[in-house]
Amino acid sequence: MSNRTTVTEFLLLGFSDVRELQILHFVVFLVIYLAALVGNVLIITVVVLDHHLHTPMYVFLMNLSILDIGSISVTVPKSMANSLMNIRSISYSGCVTQVFLFVFFVSADLALLTVMAYDRYVAICQPLHYERVMNRRACVQMAAGAWISVFLYSALHTGITFAISFCGGNMVDQFFCEIPQLLKLACSDTYLSETGAIAFSVCIASSCFVLIIVSYVHIFTMVLRIPAEQGQHKALSTCLPHLTVVSLFFCTASFAYSNPTSSSTSGLDLVVAVLYSVLPAVMNPIIYSMRNKEIKAALSKLIAWRLFTKNKLSIFFLWL
Repeated sequence: MSNRTTVTEFLLLGFSDVRELQILHFVVFLVIYLAALVGNVLIITVVVLDHHLHTPMYVFLMNLSILDIGSISVTVPKSMANSLMNIRSISYSGCVTQVFLFVFFVSADLALLTVMAYDRYVAICQPLHYERVMNRRACVQMAAGAWISVFLYSALHTGITFAISFCGGNMVDQFFCEIPQLLKLACSDTYLSETGAIAFSVCIASSCFVLIIVSYVHIFTMVLRIPAEQGQHKALSTCLPHLTVVSLFFCTASFAYSNPTSSSTSGLDLVVAVLYSVLPAVMNPIIYSMRNKEIKAALSKLIAWRLFTKNKLSIFFLWL
């Protein structure tokens, strides 16, 4: 019989035991976190304030920014706090919350990326039907459907994960409560249901990835028929970065979740986790927006308006 114990807290993986390296980790993660917050908040602000951007593509982009802020806020601040205070612990309830929120935001991210790929497919391959297919009602239904279904999936996945018994101690070999690492602590006779859930998750994620690839195959086929070289460049510059981020996210997440009980090295698991849990929130604002002329124009207009308002206030106070 396995030695089953009641776990009240977990110990997360530290990046280093050397104090100077802990401070360095805190500073690096702080810079990454602030960059992700600033980039995504700017996107949300610009899309909300500029009525010219109230179109399906930018509404989905705003939703993606909200999800990116959520996903990186679930893992990075706790890791930063642990490094700064030289601790490693996270409570059982905190771990449950972290798993639920992380699965929720990451799954919603993938669902939304799939919807965005379909949006680009309709816009480029069926432009005459775009307004009819991607109308306001359809966009709301897609976004709401993604959020609701992912919420139910996350609740189910989290419930199955923490219904298992832990026999392998409480040392989580990751900088946040990641399901594959939690499964390494599970009793051999209790983790099978969660392994099945992960296999189901991989199948769903693979289906989304296939849908994205199919959409972009059609898009690239259509783009190559565009006679103007400028039109081809514009379409490819929009689609290729999207496909690059999706591929990186899918490959790294699949690696982490396809072998939940493998004995891969902690360093490799750590790098993979950073690539799929931290990097997308930083890269998405750059790839989807800062290369986008409409977003850059709206951002310039917003900054100019703020400077104009500030100058008017300064002149007003000088006259008083």
